[in-house]
Amino acid sequence: MAHDTERHAGNDALRAARLKQGWRTQEAAADQVSRAGRRVLDDPHFTVAVRTYRSWESPRPPWPRADYQSALEAAFGQPLTRLGFTPPEHLQLPEAQDDVNRRAFLSATAAALTAGPVPPRHVDPALIGYFEQQLEGHYRADMMLGPLDLIGTVAAGFELIDKLSRNAAGDTRHGLLRVGAAYAALVGWLYQDAGDLAAAAFWRGVTAEIAARSRDPQLVGYALVNHASVRTDLGDGNGVVDLCEAALADPRRLAPKVRVMALQQQAHGASLGGDRQEVDRLLDQADRLVRRVNDDLPWGNACRRTPGYLEIQRATCYGRLGLVREAAQLWEQIIEPAAVVGRRDAGVWLARHATACATGQDPDQALALGEQAVQIAVETGSARVRRELRGLAQQMWPWHDAPVGQEMSGLLARVEGTP
Repeated sequence: MAHDTERHAGNDALRAARLKQGWRTQEAAADQVSRAGRRVLDDPHFTVAVRTYRSWESPRPPWPRADYQSALEAAFGQPLTRLGFTPPEHLQLPEAQDDVNRRAFLSATAAALTAGPVPPRHVDPALIGYFEQQLEGHYRADMMLGPLDLIGTVAAGFELIDKLSRNAAGDTRHGLLRVGAAYAALVGWLYQDAGDLAAAAFWRGVTAEIAARSRDPQLVGYALVNHASVRTDLGDGNGVVDLCEAALADPRRLAPKVRVMALQQQAHGASLGGDRQEVDRLLDQADRLVRRVNDDLPWGNACRRTPGYLEIQRATCYGRLGLVREAAQLWEQIIEPAAVVGRRDAGVWLARHATACATGQDPDQALALGEQAVQIAVETGSARVRRELRGLAQQMWPWHDAPVGQEMSGLLARVEGTP
């Protein structure tokens, strides 16, 4: 096999990302992107030709079509604008979004890595309650707004908590560490929702560090589940299961909520491995625990806040497993009551429901649902909604020449211009 040692003049960002992954040749990269595409698109025939991949490393790489976008982002764990691609003129924003993302990440990272000693000060224990109240407001805003407007605000809150915890002692210090971990986890989630998995993994690492320092088994379990959620987005089912099993190693020490979080996330890992029986077993076990969730932990409350929370996870897993009819039936029952808790999440669920309808040969219903999801994607800038819509685009391909398919294509083109 020829090594990639020739002089290179082209898309250096993509080439650097390829070499960082250990893929010495463009042929190897084409194979790995094909594998990622087959996984995230659930299409066993998806293939990226070597010639196509070479065009992406050329001096003027073409903007990839929707299925290639999903495959590239899954393979490299980065948005296209970080991989040297420039959106077509009709999709570009007035300000370069990549520069905005880079500045936001540097600013947020600085908040996590404040160097040197901090001036001595008294730390009132009442501040813990203040930060917890603010955190609940951030959670609500995230569900309504999406990630882009909140990253800086939440990271600044973490920076202040970090500075205070350096002066605090005893129960006050422990309380600040507990709420600080929740802030760090939320920043990680916001980056994950925005499609920047590298930044998400960094902040998940910050969460894990605080959890280890706190020696709190609840926080440690929570941090492991957070890491597992990133692994789910990367399509690494074995990694998800490993992390969740580690979180559940001593379930007697864990609050019911932490166990529910770990079990439902492990179910996603099982679905990535194609194991429906394990998916149902894990979600049924979690369902028996939900009614026992009653704690004052300031994080992880979606399981008691969201109607039909576990059935949402089941429908998602069923869709991933290709159980189209079962998934569509579940979505039909749960979306409307669950959507009241958050518009961004409703966009994800609507797109998944639409995909199940398209796969089940109901393009008109898929179009109606997809239109609602597109509007939410444009409003919130959620990469998760965009990713789900790209999967919908693939399932709508059989109707691409029909009016319903052309209308869907026009709708989906709108979301490619969102950050």
